Amino acid sequence: MDKVTRTDAQWRSQLSPEEYAVTRLKHTERPFTGRYWDNALRGTYVCVCCGTPLFVSDTKFDAGCGWPSYFQPVTPDCVREQRDTSHGMVRTEVLCATCQAHLGHVFPDGPPPTGLRYCMNSLSMRFIPAE
Repeated sequence: MDKVTRTDAQWRSQLSPEEYAVTRLKHTERPFTGRYWDNALRGTYVCVCCGTPLFVSDTKFDAGCGWPSYFQPVTPDCVREQRDTSHGMVRTEVLCATCQAHLGHVFPDGPPPTGLRYCMNSLSMRFIPAE
């Protein structure tokens, strides 16, 4: 995958203020407020910053947490994980591997077959409905 890099000014001009805050400043949207937390349509969720496919609807599940949750990404190399010790917690942050956008976090309390819960911000993604 080719990496996508832009200046801060370019990101600000491309994204809404809310998308910028989540993807570039690592903010988190409030639970049960995002446009996709309860989306049940079939399709693909792509990075709002660069368009990289991240998750498909077949891997989405209702985790009851108020954020869209998936048990695995489209491919292992479309996301990057890193340790996050912000806010007095130890978590695993999930970033877009192409543009380094903050997407959310992954937790080890998801359903089979992976046992993982990729808990994502709706503001970090765009949904492309299946044809």
